Amino acid sequence: MTRQMKALSVHLLTATGAVFAMLAMLAAVDAKWDLMFLWLVVAFAVDGIDGPLARKYDVKSNAPEFDGVLLDLIIDYLTYVFIPAFALFKSGLMDGWTGWVAIILITFASALYFADTRMKTKDNSFAGFPGCWNMLVLVIFAIEPNFWVSLALVTILAVAMFLPLKFIHPVRTVRWRKLSLPVALAWTVFAGWAAWVNFHPDTWAVYGLALTSVYLTFAGIAQQALYGPDG
Repeated sequence: MTRQMKALSVHLLTATGAVFAMLAMLAAVDAKWDLMFLWLVVAFAVDGIDGPLARKYDVKSNAPEFDGVLLDLIIDYLTYVFIPAFALFKSGLMDGWTGWVAIILITFASALYFADTRMKTKDNSFAGFPGCWNMLVLVIFAIEPNFWVSLALVTILAVAMFLPLKFIHPVRTVRWRKLSLPVALAWTVFAGWAAWVNFHPDTWAVYGLALTSVYLTFAGIAQQALYGPDG
């Protein structure tokens, strides 16, 4: 297989995320939340794989007819933002006006953030919360906090999208990557496990999901505190 064909194959792999997004949406419409999250976890795994492959095969040079960054952003908006927001609203975990506030904050703020040309820092981390609502909503499904807690989390993270706070990219942020990448892989396993057992509260997956989520949320902020704004 030529390098051009390998590069094209990476685009095709990225595009499968749209298929998984549709399968997740169909499950969400039927309120099959465990199945929805399983498909979102698969899409999350693809999103973690295609980036390194795109850089390895230099898709910008070898398959320039497709814009991999744009393709990735379109799929990320579906799987990270739109479908999780829909699930949060329709699941009943945030009833009444709180649900409306949540979906408006999530979709509106994320649309702006995904179009922000300043979203990446010099060390390939994210400037501001990177709109990973799939991760937050999955944790909410697993833990089922009081809806006021959920509303507070959504509001804080929506504001954090536009604050000078750093959030790591587990693959591309070099600092602490030897820890961050295994934690991200563990999060993926715990997320799939939690969805597989339909978020049973007695499973260790729920605790693992919570702990890994805390690390992935605060690791970048900790780096700023320890090494400065460019650390």
